[in-house]
Amino acid sequence: MTYILAIDQGTTSSRAILFDKDMHPVQSCHKEFQQYFPRSGWVEHDAEEIWASVQAVVAGVMGQAGCTAKDIAAIGITNQRETTLVWDRKTGLPIHKAIVWQDRRTSAFCDRLRAEGNEADITQKTGLLLDPYFSATKLHWLLSHVDGAAERAGRGELLFGTMDSYLIWKLTEGRAHVTDATNAARTMLYDIRRGCWDAQICALMQVPLAMLPEVRDCASEFGTTHLFGAGIPILGVAGDQQAATIGQACFEPGMLKSTYGTGCFALLNTGDTLVTSKNRMLGTIAYQFDGKPTYALEGSIFIAGAVVQWLRDGLGLISAAHETTEMAAAADSTQSLYLVPAFTGLGAPYWNPECRGAIFGLTRNSGPKEFAKAALQSVGYQSRDLLLAMQDDMGTSGEAVLRVDGGMTASDWTMQFLADIIGAPVDRPEVLETTALGAAWLAGSRAGVYPDHQGFADSWARDCRFEPNMTGQDRERLYAGWKDAVRRTLV
Repeated sequence: MTYILAIDQGTTSSRAILFDKDMHPVQSCHKEFQQYFPRSGWVEHDAEEIWASVQAVVAGVMGQAGCTAKDIAAIGITNQRETTLVWDRKTGLPIHKAIVWQDRRTSAFCDRLRAEGNEADITQKTGLLLDPYFSATKLHWLLSHVDGAAERAGRGELLFGTMDSYLIWKLTEGRAHVTDATNAARTMLYDIRRGCWDAQICALMQVPLAMLPEVRDCASEFGTTHLFGAGIPILGVAGDQQAATIGQACFEPGMLKSTYGTGCFALLNTGDTLVTSKNRMLGTIAYQFDGKPTYALEGSIFIAGAVVQWLRDGLGLISAAHETTEMAAAADSTQSLYLVPAFTGLGAPYWNPECRGAIFGLTRNSGPKEFAKAALQSVGYQSRDLLLAMQDDMGTSGEAVLRVDGGMTASDWTMQFLADIIGAPVDRPEVLETTALGAAWLAGSRAGVYPDHQGFADSWARDCRFEPNMTGQDRERLYAGWKDAVRRTLV
């Protein structure tokens, strides 16, 4: 049996999934790791814990399948984006915990850079806004706050990478310091028009160019690992949202996908045109083949599935995520409870790092069921925020099919509300692991095991379509309440 191994290194867990020669997932293994919150708005990961989790899930999935390294034709990697790590070139030891994409500690530094008039140039080059979300200011913080880091970086002793780079470095035992174009595009250090690290932005962030990894196509030679019994080439890499875009076969301009994991991320393929947003959407690279980037508009919601985790771990209202669906369906329909999950600020299109979560419309009869319903609805409302902004940027309106993936899409109730509140059909694919599938296809196509992108697109299959059945009046009334709730939280 020939397999492709996808490593999906996410924000809360690492997963390994084996896909067969027909691109079907046959075995999977996952392992959660600890989240660190040293201060309000700060989020960190222990990179060595993540590396241990990746080793564990790869060994676990191979054991489950009863396969050896010789049965695996290639590895594809997809990863949480923007999370920033610096490690010692010789020892591989991180100099500090990784600063997670959700972390907001560099808000004041971003404000200063914006006040100095730097945002327009950064946005023009990178497609991104000056926000703590991206890697550049996190990297500046590490070099500024870890004793001796700036000096060591200047001497070439330290390396920077997002999680893909770190995992490849570990998998190849320090032989490869590389990344792909989609991850590079999220650092706020990479010129996505010219396809190179930008020396001016790096100088502004006080980042030595020697720290940065080599940038390659999404399907490329990233090195070979010998850690699992035989050599396995790493042939595909993409940031998680770009991998999901690929896994959803959104290869044509105008196609749209939304992934519901810890956060929510909507990407709209814009082809070879980098669209400049009027609504604070991001321009980014959807994928890059043969040195040619395909661009996308992206809107990011910081808290999606994480709001369900909060119901479970923060409030203790549920013991498992799936309970929320039944609770939401049984909630009091006469209550209009709005939960704005701005636990780490609000993402697109607001980009307000300082506002915090709030609940509006509480009554004496508000209970766990109503909280569950408001939590799930918050994801739909935020999705509509993104889609309306994208439609305005593209100069289009009206119905467009939204392809969805991620853990939350298993909830029929949530997907139906999503279709209702956006007023458009929602398509859920047969393979929900689209992020891992995208990484697997990149590696498998490079290895000659899987078809080209057209053949892959032809194989995409829909599990279910959710059609909107809410009246326009109800849709606008509910959305107006959401907009009012958000307005009250903005600082």
